[in-house]
Amino acid sequence: MKKVIQNDNFIGLALALASFLVYLSTMAPSLCFIDSGELATDISTLGIAHPTGYPLFTLVGWVFIHLIPFGRVIWKLNLFAAVCCSVSVFGFYRLFLFLLAEKTLIGFGIRQESSGRKKGKAVESKPLGSTERIAAGIAALILAFSETFWSQAVSIEVYPLHLVFLSLVILLFVRAILEYSENHEKKKSGTWIVFALALGLAFSNHMTTILLAPAFLYLYFATHGFSRPSWFKISKAAIPFIAGLSVYLYLPLRAAQHPLMNWGNPVTFERFMWHISGKQFRSWMFSSWDSAGKQFGYFLSSYPSEFGYAPLLFALLGLTVLFRRSKKLLIFSLLLFFGCLFYSINYDIHDIDSYFLLAYVATAIWIAYGVQSFLGYMRNGAKKWIGLAACVALVLLPLGIHYRSIDESKDYAVEDYTKNLLGSLDSNAVILSYQWDAFVSAAYYLQRVEGFRSDVVVIDKELCRRSWYPVQLEHQFPWLIQNSRPEVNAFLQAVAPFEHDEPFNPNVIEASFEGMIQSFLIKSSETRPVYATSDIGPEFTPGFRRLPSGLSFRLSRDTALIPIAPREFFIRPFTKTNSYAEGVKAMYAEGYANQGIYQSMLGNKAEAIVQLKKALEVKPDFQPAQAWLQRLSGS
Repeated sequence: MKKVIQNDNFIGLALALASFLVYLSTMAPSLCFIDSGELATDISTLGIAHPTGYPLFTLVGWVFIHLIPFGRVIWKLNLFAAVCCSVSVFGFYRLFLFLLAEKTLIGFGIRQESSGRKKGKAVESKPLGSTERIAAGIAALILAFSETFWSQAVSIEVYPLHLVFLSLVILLFVRAILEYSENHEKKKSGTWIVFALALGLAFSNHMTTILLAPAFLYLYFATHGFSRPSWFKISKAAIPFIAGLSVYLYLPLRAAQHPLMNWGNPVTFERFMWHISGKQFRSWMFSSWDSAGKQFGYFLSSYPSEFGYAPLLFALLGLTVLFRRSKKLLIFSLLLFFGCLFYSINYDIHDIDSYFLLAYVATAIWIAYGVQSFLGYMRNGAKKWIGLAACVALVLLPLGIHYRSIDESKDYAVEDYTKNLLGSLDSNAVILSYQWDAFVSAAYYLQRVEGFRSDVVVIDKELCRRSWYPVQLEHQFPWLIQNSRPEVNAFLQAVAPFEHDEPFNPNVIEASFEGMIQSFLIKSSETRPVYATSDIGPEFTPGFRRLPSGLSFRLSRDTALIPIAPREFFIRPFTKTNSYAEGVKAMYAEGYANQGIYQSMLGNKAEAIVQLKKALEVKPDFQPAQAWLQRLSGS
């Protein structure tokens, strides 16, 4: 039994299982905000995801959902996220354990004096003991229950698999460098080749693997030097690295088959390079000092609570330990942290948290060293039990602080909103929207995977700005593009110089873009009901009257008021209080209020008051509903 308890694989699996049980208790049962629906559809239909494509994620996810014989697809994929994060907990435990080993510290710079040894010669390393195992386990669990890490485990995203590869790649790299440091005369390269393959696979899952480069390059050349053998060793890694990276061939091969989801249509070499380089999002990268300052401020404000505050004291202790014992590992970990931070704060997106994950991994490395030092000091007598109790408290802090905010086990906000919106549309409707985070992304999944209201044509207004999107629409709805062929061709011609970094006229692009959208609605309205959500500006709907219908507006060419019965919404209780949930509440309130205002215009005062009160039930502080209710009640 003692051998089993001291078995590091057993300990790692126990930590992974404990993490998984917590993740499972907080896992979302359905769709979540932003990319959840799109990614679930990509995996289910073997499509092309948004840049940078994530081909390995798509393929592994597809295999996973086919291994589970029960449950909704979205539930299986949320489970996939929980499993990946749990596997990464095992990987990070093994990584931290390896870094804490005295053998590793000796290999990366510690020098001690001992009787019978020459000054500067390394002493024999001690075997791993309980202190190292406890410190590695505590650091792994603190990372597992840190806010951003944990949030990746509750719903489908690309980062859970990315975390698996981060733990694997860092471990293999440090192990390979240490092997060279100890046995460079023997030219052992097995671990190095496996590392190169894993690195290629990591890139084929997520391109932010590049953030490892500053730390890896430093440690490699600090150990190998800038010699010809060093460069030759890098060249030996090229073939396995390219083998791992070759998974990206999935993108052009699959795009040529015109899958249901074909973001970017990377069928040519040019479009392939656009897609994997994230060209569509480059305008958000390194955009301004103001943006970087805002993102840096956000990081500083959220960093202390990320781990539950107290563990950061151990991170500081860990930094001092590394400063005294291994300058190489200190610089390596600092480059992991600041390399990630520098890139992330220069990416101007609102959902930035996941881009800080590598910085949080570096912090966990420092925590591991800090806990090891603390336990070493508290190893005798009663202090030993105080030290262990303190370590347990370090894990319970982030677990207790974040459980409620992370828990999505009863969250159906996105599914309910999307079904309410689609359900309020007439048969074979066309709807134009810019509500990606709460509606369009989720609609892909509900329509294409589960078959809910698949008769409705959903058009994303902003995706129409990209030349690949009309191509995708044409494969799904040929009549839509054929009816507006002149306007589509005019837009594609206008936007081509912009996409090829050639001189362009923004006014011409915008005019042709609006003309194409207007044509979609006008031509479709001849045979189908057409709708727009409230975020669509009037420049896209000239000549139409907007008639409130549920959570959107029915677009009518008739100037007269048309009686429309108010739509009812099925809304399960909201379990989150974040900005996304509040936004959905506001859209429900707006939908009810618009119906109430319209009913008052039709002369149905009693029904108008009913609708306005429903708006306030959803969002009591919704001022338009308050104002109209007061107006109608006083009349």
